[in-house]
Amino acid sequence: MTPKTVFFSLFFSFASIFSQAQTIEPLRDEINQILKDKSATVAVAIEGTAMHDTLSINADRHMPMQSVFKFHLALAVLEQIDQGKFSLDHQLSFDKNKVDRYQHLYSPLREKYPQGANVSVAELLKYTVSLSDNLGCDLLFQLVGGPEVVQSYLHQIGIKDIAIVYNELLMQSDWSHQYQNWTTAHATNQLLQLFFENRSQLLSTENHQFLLDILKGTTTGKKSIRGLLPKDAVVAHKTGHSGKNEQGLTGALNDIGIVFLPNGSYFYLSILVSDSMEDNKTNQQLIAQISKLAWDYFLNKEEQ
Repeated sequence: MTPKTVFFSLFFSFASIFSQAQTIEPLRDEINQILKDKSATVAVAIEGTAMHDTLSINADRHMPMQSVFKFHLALAVLEQIDQGKFSLDHQLSFDKNKVDRYQHLYSPLREKYPQGANVSVAELLKYTVSLSDNLGCDLLFQLVGGPEVVQSYLHQIGIKDIAIVYNELLMQSDWSHQYQNWTTAHATNQLLQLFFENRSQLLSTENHQFLLDILKGTTTGKKSIRGLLPKDAVVAHKTGHSGKNEQGLTGALNDIGIVFLPNGSYFYLSILVSDSMEDNKTNQQLIAQISKLAWDYFLNKEEQ
């Protein structure tokens, strides 16, 4: 190979790499068009399996999690199970007095067991993650040692941009408390990747599959990440929603997840909406539209 041939070979190789690295940038422009003129703070982190398929908007901004932290809690619970501290079959009991304390919070578990019950950790995890149950969440926080234990675990595995101060009961007792349970879109994507790729054997094979299945079974947020995707699209995700305060402000409406393409490929997506004066439908549409743009980008990329 002559020097001239080597030069042109290297030139076209670098040109190809540079071209690929730019392909995701039009997606940023499309997302910014969706966010234009919206009275909301929106953080977005998108990451494919290739290094250049990464996009972030406000992704290092501290954002309130709301129920997104139930995914983090589930990881901490399963890690303690892997340590042998208890099992998925371990029974936790709660009585009617406990149930009554959660009358004002969303809880299908409370509705199923209005007088209290003995419930397995496995069932509590399913209610807490798939259904975003608040009573189940706080029973699991109590089991593992409280929010500070979960936060410490996350810091130990390398997720630094996060704070978990309050359980659900305390978080919902004061509007300002949600802002102390914060994370970033970068950090949630990082955790999703750490979990899904099961780096350093984060969880045992059995518990990894267990959590992946219940994330795929999430029933909340049908109009968020899943809103504009094909009905048969597979998404392993966790939502969080604050509702509105008396001034009409939404503290948080979030959805984070792993989106699987028809060919088996996937990408990570975290969309956190905070301090929004838009109505609930608009907030959901923001997430749905951004998710669809990301889906189309990765789908078209795979088909090329």
